[in-house]
Amino acid sequence: MNEQRRQVLQMLAEGKITADEAERLIDALEREQPTSPPGTTPRPKTRPRYLRVVMNAEDQTGGDGPSRVNVRVPLQLLRAGVRLTSLVPPQALARVNVKLHESGVPIDLTQLKPEHIEDLIDHLDDLTVDLDDPSAKVQVFCE
Repeated sequence: MNEQRRQVLQMLAEGKITADEAERLIDALEREQPTSPPGTTPRPKTRPRYLRVVMNAEDQTGGDGPSRVNVRVPLQLLRAGVRLTSLVPPQALARVNVKLHESGVPIDLTQLKPEHIEDLIDHLDDLTVDLDDPSAKVQVFCE
């Protein structure tokens, strides 16, 4: 994610702009992306290293002040976890899938492949999180 996009998301998180304004700004930034001159090879996209979730919320309960969550998860941990599922016996995966479905998590671990994780990571820039609390702002992105 480029710096300009990050600044737009930061302004959105701080409440300086609305979600619609942020969307228009990001669309404008994407249209301004210069194309590579003919004869040059485009730089390969760098592989993201972290999944970042940032949340800011005003304290509505009269507590100690605003709440802030800043989570940075190494994507290598996620990638390694997917590769480790190939080592789990099929009977155990079936049991885990049943428990996940009982808990409301509709994931089939037998179908999880490393390339699916890469597709998910590539699409995280398009992730939108809607909250019921208008004072809370959430950002989810890869870096």
